[in-house]
Amino acid sequence: MQLNSILALMNLGGGEIILILAIVLILFGAKKLPELAKGLGQGIREFKRATDHTSAGVREVLEDTPPVSSRRFPPIPDDAERAEPIRAVA
Repeated sequence: MQLNSILALMNLGGGEIILILAIVLILFGAKKLPELAKGLGQGIREFKRATDHTSAGVREVLEDTPPVSSRRFPPIPDDAERAEPIRAVA
């Protein structure tokens, strides 16, 4: 997902983003910002790794499962076509 689509989703413009960044700078200080960015980057990386791992597992399960169209009944033998049908006893 691109940054533009994320910002559009939250309906934030340039002024709002600058205001948020200024508040973060005031709250945490200039020395803590690189640590916060590093932690955020590691969190995003871990999230992507987990989602990739999950999608790979789902793909593997889907590849192992035969499609519905290949599940067919065996053909009926010729002699069974001539036999009388089984009737229920009432």
